[in-house]
Order: sequence, then structure tokens, then C-alpha cells
Amino acid sequence: MRFWASVSLMLLAMAGTTLAQTPGTASTASKPAVQRRFNELTLAGLRPGRDAVSKAIRLFGKPDTRSADKQTLGWNFEGADGAYYLSLDVDKSDVVQFVRVSSNDGPGGVNLPKHGTFTNHTWVTGRGLYAGAGCGRVVQLYGEPDSRSPSTKGGRQLELLYYAFDWAGADVPQVMEVACSVKEGQKPGRVVEITLAAPSL
Repeated sequence: MRFWASVSLMLLAMAGTTLAQTPGTASTASKPAVQRRFNELTLAGLRPGRDAVSKAIRLFGKPDTRSADKQTLGWNFEGADGAYYLSLDVDKSDVVQFVRVSSNDGPGGVNLPKHGTFTNHTWVTGRGLYAGAGCGRVVQLYGEPDSRSPSTKGGRQLELLYYAFDWAGADVPQVMEVACSVKEGQKPGRVVEITLAAPSL
């Protein structure tokens, strides 16, 4: 009898321990999930702060435009569905500081040179974002932006998504800004411009 009494007491103690742990388990499950964030290193195959302009010229050919101070370069392409632009800002040592890719629905009066076959998937970020992608793809790839703000460009209503990457260290690009067209009726918003910068904007 004494043995069974001991077993009974032991089972009651174990049950009490299990009940005491259950609320702790429930409270852990109810904690909000930590938001995942991802930084970016490259755009159009170029890493701001690291790559020289000579790499861009090897990749895309001679630029179509270069500013008088030699620090802003541009390439213009015509795709099947519109015009595409690549713009770089470089420092005095010709190291790329800003990379910007953009698109619009047509040439808009710009005489675009022919650089061979071009698709809007050519200039992508390291994680696969490109001009023309759905705006929802931005958050899927990088998490929620640090800020969102309305903007306009060429009379077009846009939303700017701003990401600061200083949390990832000083040796990576510090900022990415993505401009998205605003959803119109059944037409979803699309990425129209991506900027990746070594310094803060």
C-alpha cells in the first residue's frame, strides 16, 4: 500500500509540473514572431562602394551619357515593353557610389540607342528584384521598409519604399530605395525604379 501511495503522489507531482509548464508554453507561442530583414549588396551586377566604373563598361558597353564632371553615367535601352535606364554615380576614384535602374512605358521622346537584346530581368538585385516586378515582391524579399512615402515622377503617382541597411555593417551598401507605381483598379502596382547606394541618401 505504501508503494502505491508513493506512486500516486509521484504521478500527482508530475501532473502538477506539466500543468505549471503549459501556461509558459502557451505564452511563448503567443509572442510575436521577430520580423526578418534582409540587406542587399548588388544591383545590375554592381556593388556600390566596391566596384569601379570599368566593370560597368565591361558589362554594358560604353555609356550613352556622362556628365561634365565625369561622375554620373547613363545607359539607355529599349525593350519590347518600354524603355529602361541604368544610371551610376561615381566618386573621384571612379568607384560606384549609387546604382539606379528604372523603366517607363515608352521612350518618352528619348532617342534610345540599340545595345542588343534587353529584358527587364537583366538589371536585378542580388535577391532577384527587378524593374517591372510586382510591388508585393519587395516586402517578400526584404521585409517591411523603414518608411513609405508618396511621390510623383513625370506626373506619375508613386510610393517610395526606403530601406536602411546600416544594421548589417558599414562595409555593405547602406540604403535601398524602391519606387512603385500606385495600384489602379485591377492593375497592380509595379516596381519602376530601384536605387542602391553605398552612402546614406
